[in-house]
Amino acid sequence: MADTTTPTPATAFGSANRAAGERTSGKTVIDDTVVSKVAGIAAREVNGVHSLGNGAARAIGALRDAIGQRDFGQGVKVEVGEKQVAADIVIVAEYPVSLQQVADGVRAGVARALEQIVGMEVAEVNVTVQDVSIPGDDDDNEDEKEARVA
Repeated sequence: MADTTTPTPATAFGSANRAAGERTSGKTVIDDTVVSKVAGIAAREVNGVHSLGNGAARAIGALRDAIGQRDFGQGVKVEVGEKQVAADIVIVAEYPVSLQQVADGVRAGVARALEQIVGMEVAEVNVTVQDVSIPGDDDDNEDEKEARVA
């Protein structure tokens, strides 16, 4: 869990005796699952990323999607320290994109999101290209295909 002690802005409650701009200190805890979600959302936004996770995770993810419980942290593993975070991301790339460019884009996008949204220094972002999605491979609608015989 990210555990940082930061000054937080004064709220309307009890702020009458404080001068404008004065802050109250406190502790902010960001759960690891939140960090995973931020990284997963950022990775999915990169052009050329078809999906995240290995085959089993994608199968479970498809079931979760079907019941409206999408797991945005799917395919993402994070290690969160006091000041730094590291992420391992497993992706399926779209064919025929440059795998190195997609991996670089994921690395940059995830690092930017973790720094801006979570507010932590990024130690590393490792990207594993698990598979390549070929257009037409995901078509499960066998009924809609043209019949070969009459």
